Amino acid sequence: MQRKKLFVGNLEFSVTDEDLMEAFSPFGTIEEARVITDHESGRSRGFAFVTFSTEESAESALTLDGQALNGRDIRVSIATERSKNDRGNGGRGGPGGRKRF
Repeated sequence: MQRKKLFVGNLEFSVTDEDLMEAFSPFGTIEEARVITDHESGRSRGFAFVTFSTEESAESALTLDGQALNGRDIRVSIATERSKNDRGNGGRGGPGGRKRF
């Protein structure tokens, strides 16, 4: 598993991709910085992923864990892959629109 991609959590909802680029660029070349948004509302979900060109850059950027970005202490860690059983449904349960009588 590559260790170039970071998970960034506890983001203030106004943080943009550009804000992430600015905060993380001192640690190395960034391939991608993306705030994750809700598909329906378009609002930030409060977390993001930042991918560096090297593992060394990503490792050094871990020092931002617990630092303030736009007034909130962010959480930074190496991103992990979702398990194959995680369907990413956001915890929404229910019968999926079926009526049960």
